[in-house]
Amino acid sequence: MKKYDAVVIGAGNGGLVAAIRLLQGGAKVLLLEKHNLPGGFATSFRRGRFEFEASLHELNDFGTADNSGDVRNLFNELGVTDKIDWWEIPEAYRVISQNEKIDATMPFGVKEFIDKMEFYVPNSRISMERFFELAKEIHAAQAYSSSVNGKTDSKIMVSQYGNFVRCGSYSVNEVLLALKMPKKARDILNAYWCYLGAHCDDLSFVHYASMVYRYITKGASMPKMRSHEISLALAERIKELGGDIWFNTEAVSINTDEKDGGVSGVVLADGREIPVRHIIANCSPHLVYGKMIKNVPDKILSATNARKFAGRGFTMFLGLNKTADELGIENHNYFLYDTMDSVKQYELMKKIDTNSVQATVCLNRAYEDCSPKGTCMMYFTTLYMSDDWGNVEAKDYFKTKDKVARIMIDRFERDTKCKIADSIEEISVATPMTYARYCGHPEGVIYGYESQYWDGLMPRLLMMEEDYMTRGLRFAGGYSMRLSGYSSAYFSGDITGRQTVGDIRKEG
Repeated sequence: MKKYDAVVIGAGNGGLVAAIRLLQGGAKVLLLEKHNLPGGFATSFRRGRFEFEASLHELNDFGTADNSGDVRNLFNELGVTDKIDWWEIPEAYRVISQNEKIDATMPFGVKEFIDKMEFYVPNSRISMERFFELAKEIHAAQAYSSSVNGKTDSKIMVSQYGNFVRCGSYSVNEVLLALKMPKKARDILNAYWCYLGAHCDDLSFVHYASMVYRYITKGASMPKMRSHEISLALAERIKELGGDIWFNTEAVSINTDEKDGGVSGVVLADGREIPVRHIIANCSPHLVYGKMIKNVPDKILSATNARKFAGRGFTMFLGLNKTADELGIENHNYFLYDTMDSVKQYELMKKIDTNSVQATVCLNRAYEDCSPKGTCMMYFTTLYMSDDWGNVEAKDYFKTKDKVARIMIDRFERDTKCKIADSIEEISVATPMTYARYCGHPEGVIYGYESQYWDGLMPRLLMMEEDYMTRGLRFAGGYSMRLSGYSSAYFSGDITGRQTVGDIRKEG
């Protein structure tokens, strides 16, 4: 058997990027994927004459050639940007909330965003300008931290990024209140919170401000052939660099060295063992330490179990036999809330019977020809903040799935006044059980570990070395240091791949 310097388990976003970074660093790499295609959630599927996007609403921080974001810069370094056809998303989002009677459509561009906010909320301009000034400094501070792999100089942080340091331990709501931002402006600005899966009393301000800044300054993009186009481009690049990818090949366990407890090999479902001293796992630490490694030290188990699962996914895909114009669907990206009080909304999202929130996309508004002529397609996503689907009995599963799908359709029709139910040609529904089966995530979690005060973006970036507890084993993807999301997964693979190259070189 060919000898490898590193094995990557899982061809999701993080694993694909990690494999490229390892190869660019001179390592001999094997990527293992239990499915027959790369991408994990970053894929597409067909129902009838429609090809649905499985998960990506929009890729933020990509930008354009003359206004590139960090994701485009990363893709340039990986050598995949030009392998993908990109479409720009027309506007940031439309947010509708029943309780606050809000219906606001927000644009990309800082000036345009602030002007539109002033239109909806008079006298909000000064606080919004302060927000974006602060967000710009946060973005710069994070870039500095990444450039030194989290080993920041406290003197530089205080002297150059003092406001970042001042707000680093506060929540979204605490800082927005300190900026004296009007309530309605806070509500509209906080629409993106469900993308991070934690409410605004618990969500780190620096994390949220950084995400909003990346969206508004660089816009958002979408591959012409869905997220699977990115996955295929990354897989192609791995092969160009001499890496091996074994599809339909499941890694079932990881062997460890008796002396130091570090990685010594990976065992496949057919019984073959691949000797290797470095593994990057693009999957949940709960899965790795719970099922794949024996005799895990108590310290590692305690650290893993201390973390909290984030949102469990539910997505409905609709192929409609009318165009978006005919149906009155005006926007690409909708956030539909019961209330803009994210704490109350978060609690409602714990139960099937009380959750009617949705983030909904009509891809035709970004790429008109993504579906057959005379049609359009949509996908509706919500999160469950507890394992309530685990309480559904097998005999009630399909009935419950249909009920939630009907709630989503009714909610969209009521909030937007667009009648879509009579035009449904194809429908497919993915529940937390679907996601658990497809990617092996516990409880159908699609958002990794929840971003909390002690376990948010900056604490994880600053604690990367402390989280490296098993010699030769690092993690990429939504459960790792960059948290969940497409951009975050790509960056986690970038960081972990480069770290592992360093590990290999240290061993000589």
